[in-house]
Amino acid sequence: MNTQTFELIKKMTELQGTSGFEHRVREEMRKQLTPLVDEVKQDGLGGIFGIRKSKAENAPKIMIAAHMDEVGFMLARITEQGLFNVVPLGGWNPYVVSAQRFTLQTAKGDYPCVSSSVPPHLLRGKDGQAGKPEIGDILFDAGFDSKEEAEAFGVRPGDTIVPDVETVKMANGKKILGKAWDNRYGTTVVIEALKELMGEELPNTLIAGANVQEEVGLRGTKGAVHQFKPDLFFAVDCSAADDLTGDKANFGHLGEGFLLRIQDPGMITLKGMREFLLDTAETHNIPYQYFVSKGGTDAGAAHVMNNGVPSAVIGVCARYIHTHQTVFHIDDYAAAKEMVLQIARTLDRSTFETIMKNN
Repeated sequence: MNTQTFELIKKMTELQGTSGFEHRVREEMRKQLTPLVDEVKQDGLGGIFGIRKSKAENAPKIMIAAHMDEVGFMLARITEQGLFNVVPLGGWNPYVVSAQRFTLQTAKGDYPCVSSSVPPHLLRGKDGQAGKPEIGDILFDAGFDSKEEAEAFGVRPGDTIVPDVETVKMANGKKILGKAWDNRYGTTVVIEALKELMGEELPNTLIAGANVQEEVGLRGTKGAVHQFKPDLFFAVDCSAADDLTGDKANFGHLGEGFLLRIQDPGMITLKGMREFLLDTAETHNIPYQYFVSKGGTDAGAAHVMNNGVPSAVIGVCARYIHTHQTVFHIDDYAAAKEMVLQIARTLDRSTFETIMKNN
């Protein structure tokens, strides 16, 4: 991986923005997209997209969409002791929430915060077991002595609490450890692809950017698809790897290429789209792996919008997603980026009509 790619990955993953509070990520996206496109537009919920207009006659409109939000928490109540009850924003395994460092984001500034845990000393006489944790029982601690002190520092219900993690390379140089690869992968690949496409004439009008509030029900993409009215939609998103045992029957293995998703609970990839993706990957020798997912992406919302928008996912997998520490493989990112580039370069009116005829 080159230095520029790693530095962009580091910048995008270390930005903090959970669902409904993506403004810091959006402003970085705006800064990155503006010199690369003809215009930048924002939808009503806060999604941001750069538009590359085609000179080709009757060019199809292609939307390539990441999402900016990462999983986090919202402060629901301040206790009299100055601790916080929270509600999750996105899916969390309660076993990974405790004893982690977070940032509390308030109108007056950011404060360090930690999620509570029970030390083993306090479990004596309880068979050493704390019982199954529930997120509602985990308090968050920003060091305040009382509710009044917390409020004096500007803390209010509705503030957000986001993981605080540094992104680093791992020992072999092929894998990266950090937070929020779901889905700062998508924001990174959109930026890098647009950089590589600079100066090239495209056979389609390309609408590339990122939605908001994906982690809380695929909400942001609905307004974006309604506003931009693409002919085809491609989500670029990260999914859970299931490769720790090495069982090849499991879906999602690091280092084996981008994820060619064929089905998830919210979408069946249409025949014409699947054949287009396969042909593109094999023509350009891009490594891929089939993927059946237990979770959805923005494509699940996009494909039932307007009059129906044929949709697909250009994915990557990562270990331990929706936690503080995610492990992903740079070769999978490179394969996904090449796939995005070839879609942008080759999807002309004739190809679009072939896709639609075969659906």
